[in-house]
Amino acid sequence: MDKKDEIIASQIELIRQMTESNIKRLGEDIWGRVPSVSEGDAGEKKPPSAKSTGNAAAPEKEKKEELPPPENLDDLLAELDSYIGLSEVKKEVRGLINMAKVYKLRREHDLPVEDVSLHMVFSGNPGTGKTMIARFMARVYRSIGILSKGTLVECDRGGLVAGYIGQTAIKTTGVLESALGGVLFIDEAYALTNKTENDFGLEAVDTVLKYMEDHRDDLVVIVAGYTELMEDFIDSNPGLRSRFNKYVDFADYTGDEMTDIFVFRCKKGCYTVSDDAEEILRDYFAAAADDAGEFGNARGVRNVFEKILSAQADRLAGMETVTKDDLMLLTADDVNEALGFTMPERENTEKAEEETN
Repeated sequence: MDKKDEIIASQIELIRQMTESNIKRLGEDIWGRVPSVSEGDAGEKKPPSAKSTGNAAAPEKEKKEELPPPENLDDLLAELDSYIGLSEVKKEVRGLINMAKVYKLRREHDLPVEDVSLHMVFSGNPGTGKTMIARFMARVYRSIGILSKGTLVECDRGGLVAGYIGQTAIKTTGVLESALGGVLFIDEAYALTNKTENDFGLEAVDTVLKYMEDHRDDLVVIVAGYTELMEDFIDSNPGLRSRFNKYVDFADYTGDEMTDIFVFRCKKGCYTVSDDAEEILRDYFAAAADDAGEFGNARGVRNVFEKILSAQADRLAGMETVTKDDLMLLTADDVNEALGFTMPERENTEKAEEETN
């Protein structure tokens, strides 16, 4: 193991020690793709395999089906408020929560209820938090008793459509079965209605619509993608228009919001950012916000963060002694190296601007 590898290993161990008991989960999926299985199953330890025959496996199956108790709704709403940006989304989500609560209360009091659809369309550019909010809604609906599990299953066209006649319905039904009791999140859903020869996307859509009707009491489907393309998707089938009547638009993040996301990510990983480094990043993200969709919004922030960590590791590898503070600090040099420019160039530009003014 060379010195750079030793430094990286030290960083990893430091982060593990400092975050093991202190860092609370808060919107982890805003910076990356969630697993394509339910959140509960993904983190669950499997019981030891039964070595005997007969009914020995039955307790194992029961243990796997165990779910944690529903979360407190006030805690969930506090978490929602803590998310960076998403001001309009937060208003829409609170409205959806209020509607679902009243709907459930009317049922509990044997009052007539309208045929309320909880299925939603999330539209916006990549990296704007659509998957995170889909997972959050699953947890909320479990909390207020709308869904029995509150898990999230994520898929796209590839997870639903097969290549041969008769197989798409089977494949799609399998995904729907796994999502029962929670939320099925279909990303880039518009790809299902690209009408080409020998395309089975429409078969997948028909299968989803039928399942939504048959299991309306314990399944929520959220379809997501670019705004214009999602409008075309909903218009492609009268059944989609009638079942998806709630729309949540996810705006691009501003430069300040992306900077805040970067700083939050640093705190979560036990890194500190020097003042001059943060200043460079704030200017950089302000420029990136002019085309945030192309940049990738929060996903772009994650990519920048990872590049800066790599630059930091290269810098530390050349040091004779590396302290704990060194491992935690991200400097302007790290940022400049990662972004492809140097501090002197930046200083010269600022000096020229001052002389002009």
